[in-house]
Amino acid sequence: MSATADPARPMPALLRAGLWMGLSLFCISGMAISGRMLSGHYSTWQILFYRGLVGLVVIGALAPRLGFWRLKSRQLPLHFARAVIHFSGQYGWFVAITVLPLAEVFALEFTTPIWTTLLAPLLLGERLTGRKLTAVFIGFAGILVLLRPGLALVNLMSLVMIGAAITFAITHICTKRITRTDDSLSVVFYMLLFQTPLALVGALPHWQWPTLATLPWIVAVGLTALTAHYAISKALTAADASVVVPMDFLRLPLIAVVGWALYGEELSFWLVIGAALICLGTWINTRPARAADPEPAAATAVNGPDG
Repeated sequence: MSATADPARPMPALLRAGLWMGLSLFCISGMAISGRMLSGHYSTWQILFYRGLVGLVVIGALAPRLGFWRLKSRQLPLHFARAVIHFSGQYGWFVAITVLPLAEVFALEFTTPIWTTLLAPLLLGERLTGRKLTAVFIGFAGILVLLRPGLALVNLMSLVMIGAAITFAITHICTKRITRTDDSLSVVFYMLLFQTPLALVGALPHWQWPTLATLPWIVAVGLTALTAHYAISKALTAADASVVVPMDFLRLPLIAVVGWALYGEELSFWLVIGAALICLGTWINTRPARAADPEPAAATAVNGPDG
């Protein structure tokens, strides 16, 4: 008689984290594709407005079931500051994906934990250890290899994307402060609540009404962004950041394949080497800490355009 799996047996934590990260990888890639598709029809301001509007509608529909109490906050000014900072990074990200190869955008975005490591001692009072400094050095080496200043003309959009990664790092630090008192759902809700009107103000001068052809992409850019954020949170709940972050590195080869298949983007030697160094620095940054080497929690966040 063959043994059968016990349906009541819980799924292993590593498998759960892997499945959630798989969903997040799919959604983040989908958000990049949706953003590119919409960029030919709408301004970046309007794309961000539609993204926020779809997210607010979804959260509004789910709030009664999830509990309105989760939206209460003791730190509304910090929520507002976080939303504005994150919005500037999002704007840069959506502009960059229309100009740069998708693999380069994602590689530069992976520097977010490196910037978080540098900023956490200043903003959170966390200790910068030798291991963290090594990770920062390797990450910066990756940036230099990728950009090759002095040997090649540095694309302005590459610098914009680095600026976006810095804003995402500040966003992570703000999130760490907020979640000391507020539920994680409130972080997403107030981000969208403050960002959506801001995006609308910028979108109005060049407003274009949605069409039936672009409506699926509008829904997609909002749903993928919201789902990616939720999936990453669930993955981090199931497993440590030191396990989840290496899974997130699969975004680079995945988006490289997408860029090649859909847009004919080629992978240069320098992009591959630079991306590998950035990933190595991030991996070192998220390794489990020794007892004598306390881990700054803010530096272990998984990066992404939803911060």
